[in-house]
Order: sequence, then structure tokens, then C-alpha cells
Amino acid sequence: MYPEELIAPMRAELTDVGFKEFRSADDVDSHLKSHKGTTLIVVNSVCGCAAGAARPGIKYALDAAAKKPDVLATVFAGNDRDAVAKVREYVLPYPPSSPAMALFKDGDLVHFIERHHIEGRNAKMIGDHLVEVFEHFCN
Repeated sequence: MYPEELIAPMRAELTDVGFKEFRSADDVDSHLKSHKGTTLIVVNSVCGCAAGAARPGIKYALDAAAKKPDVLATVFAGNDRDAVAKVREYVLPYPPSSPAMALFKDGDLVHFIERHHIEGRNAKMIGDHLVEVFEHFCN
């Protein structure tokens, strides 16, 4: 596990724009089993592609999108282990990936962005993609 003081600013990049943290498997399960509507869950990470493209791309998309997920949530790879493992169960058959972004509608996975879709792309490219995804799946 990473020291909490190291990752706190990385967590804050998402919580400061409205993301709630799922810190346990029960947090993930209870939300996805009961929520009607859309939920974006971001598997946050300490890696460079999370810092340079994923988190800035997410923030760009939230500013630019007319339609947005009803709920924004995040889990942190390497720290929120049980929560991350539970999210990974929900995104099967995709392999473990961090960072990653999963959009759920009524608890079902409807779109997944893996690390290899993030690496080598800039924040605007990721943000523009998310805007299109939100437009298609969100009310």
C-alpha cells in the first residue's frame, strides 16, 4: 500500500470535483446493486498516465459534457484493495487495469476504458472520448 499522505493529493483531484470514494467492497456492491441510473467509477492510480492524462481528461469531460453520469465514484489501486477487487469483478471479462474508467447503467457495465486506452493519449483526447460516452449513455 502507498502511504496515504502520498496519494491524498491524487485522491483529491477527483473528490474535489464531486467524486465519492468507495473504500470497501461493500461500498461498491451496495451502490451498484441498488442504483438506478449511471455511475462512473474511476480506478485511480499513482502512475504517470493517471496524473498526466486520466485525471485531467476526466475533469475536462465533466466541464465539457452536456450529459454526465448521475454518480461519480472512485477507488484507488494499491490502497482500496477490496473496493478495487470488487470493481474488477463487475468489469469482467476485462483484465485488471489501472488507471481505468467504468461506466455503469443500472448496475450493468456499459463502457470500459482500460489503461492501454489511456497510455499515449493526452487529456483532451480522453476527455473528448468521455464526452461522447456520456452523450450516448447518460440522461
